[in-house]
Amino acid sequence: MKYLKHIFVSCLMTGMLLSCDALDYKPEDYYGSSTFWDNEAQVDGFMVGIHKNLRDINEYIFLFGEARGGTQRTGSGTQGVSYDYSSPIKDNNFTYYNTGVSNWAKFYPKILNINEFIYEVENNCDFLDTAARNYYLGQAYGVRAYLYFHLYRTFGGVPVVKDPDVMNGITNAGDLYQARATAKQTLDFIKEDITKSETAFGDDETVNLNKGMWSKAATMALKGEVYLWSAKVTTDDQSPASGDIATAKNALSGLIGKYRLLDDYADVFAYENKGNDEVIMALRFVDGEKSNWIYNFTYTDADFLNKFYGVNGLLITSDTLVLNNQGKQRHEWKEGFFKSYDDKDMRKREIFLDYYDQEGNYSGTVLRKCLGTINAATNKRVFSDDYVIYRYADVLLMMAEVVNMEGGDVASYLNQVRKRAYGSNYDESVYGYTNGTFEKNELAILYERDKEFVWEGKRWYDIRRMWDANHKPLVFSSEVNYDTQEPVVKENDAYKLLWPIDIETLNKDPELVNNPGYMK
Repeated sequence: MKYLKHIFVSCLMTGMLLSCDALDYKPEDYYGSSTFWDNEAQVDGFMVGIHKNLRDINEYIFLFGEARGGTQRTGSGTQGVSYDYSSPIKDNNFTYYNTGVSNWAKFYPKILNINEFIYEVENNCDFLDTAARNYYLGQAYGVRAYLYFHLYRTFGGVPVVKDPDVMNGITNAGDLYQARATAKQTLDFIKEDITKSETAFGDDETVNLNKGMWSKAATMALKGEVYLWSAKVTTDDQSPASGDIATAKNALSGLIGKYRLLDDYADVFAYENKGNDEVIMALRFVDGEKSNWIYNFTYTDADFLNKFYGVNGLLITSDTLVLNNQGKQRHEWKEGFFKSYDDKDMRKREIFLDYYDQEGNYSGTVLRKCLGTINAATNKRVFSDDYVIYRYADVLLMMAEVVNMEGGDVASYLNQVRKRAYGSNYDESVYGYTNGTFEKNELAILYERDKEFVWEGKRWYDIRRMWDANHKPLVFSSEVNYDTQEPVVKENDAYKLLWPIDIETLNKDPELVNNPGYMK
């Protein structure tokens, strides 16, 4: 299969499913019409389009899953540039009229396209043999579950839309209004989709596009994460289910030994090393087609060169990361977070470039992770490294969290990640973890995840899911914030664990009700 191409055009791609002004037209040739779904090439092209849509949410994975997690600096940066999303997202200072993200982050048009795909492949497309049909459905149900899981963790109960009514010609807005499902109903639906995906894949573990398209392994990683969440997190009417931790363990255990940690952390993300042995699922970016947005975590020459000093005390006069003036710093990690890395931890400078003032005082960092490649024709930096969704380090650390719930051997999983992090510096007696109390283990897992998954959209979800000794979410603990003694979210502001629905979206759909704590 070729690299993802911009071949996917759909009605509502720029609109919102539940918005009346996005529904007032029917394209002459839409994917629910008789002009499509005639052969497998079209089905395959549609699936490529679904993954193009999935790739387009990479910024929201960070915003939903990491930006508000207590590791991000806010306000104005050391390079004189204002940080993006400082308020309300990074500051957790939401109101219904200041949400930072609107229209459900435009997830529903993407879900709509998946709904159409599922309907057509399940009910038509007789030219597909059973194996092909099932594989496509395994992908579709898996991606849909993944999208809904982001919505669920962000908003709680959301409208559960599973029919392609719009694509099949229903354009009356009044017929499309839909109230939010409860949190339990939403999570149950996600679990149902995961089961359908797993069943459809069966024994087929084929991986396409060098791990740039959804596979059974991606579904099993998602299953482990969903059931781990379900076992620990209370959201409205959804309470933790004791049996779910065993389900998470079973899903993750099936991935143990099928992947491996690469010897060098930086190699996991290298442009020339896409689809490596550690990667389970990644969003594919390619030079000449599509780049990621990590340039927002770097620097512009005019803001950086001849103004700061390196760790060696020398003035930085050259373009250290060879960005060729393609970067800009709009996001930055806190000083305390950077300094939480041990100097012998190889990740410290494989992830960050740190810089200082003339007196040697710490100034800040930029990312050197996922910087892509240099285009040979233009000599310009292209930020085309893949955005990794799931990788083996995540499986190991989720397993550590699972066995902590069971009172098992956390260190056996945690130390695998630490050993790779320290490389030749690793000394078990110095850097190896020794099992402790539940809370000690939980914090150790969290801090390891912090250091391991920078920019991968995990941290907020982690502190929302993980527990202190009293089984309260770590988001309320001052121990997990950086550069402050305050928790990421105070317990009397617990309503902020869920994102508000923006006022424009509420006004467009009379069936919608905002999350408690927010007006309207």
